[in-house]
Amino acid sequence: MTRRVSIFGATGSIGCSTIDLIERDPEAFEVVALTGGRNVDLLARQAKALGAEVAVTAHEECLADLREALSGTGIEVAAGEAALTDAARRPADWVMSAIVGAAGLPPGLAALEQGATLALANKESLVTAGPLILGTARDHGATVLPVDSEHSAVFQALVGEDMAAVERVIITASGGAFRDWPIDKLASATLEEASSHPNWDMGQRITIDSASMFNKALELIETREFFGVRPDQIEVIVHPQSLIHALVGFNDGALMAHVGPPDMRHAIGYALNWPERKPLPVERLDLARIGQLEFRAPEDARYPALRLAREVMEAGGMAGAVFNAAKETALDGFIAHRLGFMDMAGVVEGVLTELSGDTGLMSAAFTLDNVRAADHMARIRAEEIISGAKTPKRSATWT
Repeated sequence: MTRRVSIFGATGSIGCSTIDLIERDPEAFEVVALTGGRNVDLLARQAKALGAEVAVTAHEECLADLREALSGTGIEVAAGEAALTDAARRPADWVMSAIVGAAGLPPGLAALEQGATLALANKESLVTAGPLILGTARDHGATVLPVDSEHSAVFQALVGEDMAAVERVIITASGGAFRDWPIDKLASATLEEASSHPNWDMGQRITIDSASMFNKALELIETREFFGVRPDQIEVIVHPQSLIHALVGFNDGALMAHVGPPDMRHAIGYALNWPERKPLPVERLDLARIGQLEFRAPEDARYPALRLAREVMEAGGMAGAVFNAAKETALDGFIAHRLGFMDMAGVVEGVLTELSGDTGLMSAAFTLDNVRAADHMARIRAEEIISGAKTPKRSATWT
């Protein structure tokens, strides 16, 4: 049976990998909506190749270019935040949520409200509004499937298992571009150096987040939200080969590991074909050639983001939304050469410390408006710290 699918973030690395899989089995899918950012040429090519019903750019100033690129095709075009949400309301069986950042939350919620299966590559949605995402899915009979390689691995390791028997969940981290650098050299790391990943082919922002381990910090919070385990049950271990994506430990001492090549088409394909498994065009590992796997504990001084994530999980409420917004703003500052690499964590901690005293904000009910308010306030505070208008407040434990 042909399934109707939409891809939000089609022009990014996750979106392109999703399209690669769909194009290999075109009779199985009917494409409803494709969305992207400023790369309207690629978005238009994708929309024409897949026969999409509508193509949407997030940037209204790009609408004219997209309309011109798709002139005469019969494909609808639109632009802006409201258009993204409208596209998510179109009937679809399966929706890939791969928009980077908090901007992915409203379209994801809209898709869930239609009862769609949401393949969630946008980790920020669960970090900022986990109860809202999962509650909306329950209320509308929708399904949320993980697409992060780590959470897909945990999800697969838990098939047929009783969550009551789970003792711990271990998510692996490559360690990023600077895993072997002397710690005292990190402060001088350049944007170019942070934008090169040793294992994965990803976009610039997530590659930098890998180097700082902010991506793993988000994944810690996401693990708690998605699987309902306690923060003290979640571990991070540095695994330079990126072949084991996660492990689940059970009460009998067994560890169930998911092993596979560093290719996002594995996790995407699992979600795309779920609950079945179908052949995927990924490398088959030669374990004899690999020879050995390495593991090491993450260093607190190298990766302060992990400590902050644990404090966020303990705090709960809107702390995740504040954490993510401050992180995104700090990352913007680093990309714009306004912050040093190691200064990003200081900005995030400063925002968390300041806003932790605003109980009305931090304890607000999980609604889209309240999440947006926390996000907005955190971005303002982060920008003030970056610009020097405020001195970041720091404490050993901001909570």
